Amino acid sequence: MSDPGASDERLLDRLRAEQHERRRLAELIHDGPVQHLAALGQMLDAATISLDRGDTAPAREALTRAVAVAREAAADLRDLVAIEPASLHEQGFEAAVRELTERVARRRGVEVLVDTPAAGLLGERARSGLFQIVREALDQAVRRGPPESLAVTLAQTPVGGVQLVITDDAAQERRQAVITGLAERTDELNGTFTYERSGSATTVRIALPPSAAYV
Repeated sequence: MSDPGASDERLLDRLRAEQHERRRLAELIHDGPVQHLAALGQMLDAATISLDRGDTAPAREALTRAVAVAREAAADLRDLVAIEPASLHEQGFEAAVRELTERVARRRGVEVLVDTPAAGLLGERARSGLFQIVREALDQAVRRGPPESLAVTLAQTPVGGVQLVITDDAAQERRQAVITGLAERTDELNGTFTYERSGSATTVRIALPPSAAYV
């Protein structure tokens, strides 16, 4: 016979996860595509004014910037639509993280280090949850940046669990809600969360015990 209490707790976990995901998506849409579209409108207005005056050079410059911003907005929207890449389930955590970080490096000109020797040990729930934490931490680093370097490592701990470490040299995070969101995601995985700012480096550490890492 199933335990009603356990079923209720799983339902609450799912509801909390869904609520957090909605908050995260709303913030990313506001900080990314919405801001890009607002900037795009201003650039098109500037181009229209210049054309009305017969000034083709500044109009062409504004339109060139507008095209770049439109492409950036489209790329952000594609990233938001792909909640979990196919590579996460088909090839595993390391492949998905490398795909994510290579895209960040290509688009932002950021140096990225990925070292995840414990990736093959992760269970499905831990794999999915830790990937979302990596993606959110990198998203926020880029938004408060610009960072010059990022690092993602995942290693087995002496007690048999795993520790995920994400480091960046972007500007300091000033929104407590971002840190709280990462901590909440860690809680959902029954892990421990540490956030540190030392000099120009921000470090996020998530440790999962064996009971959480392999499920």
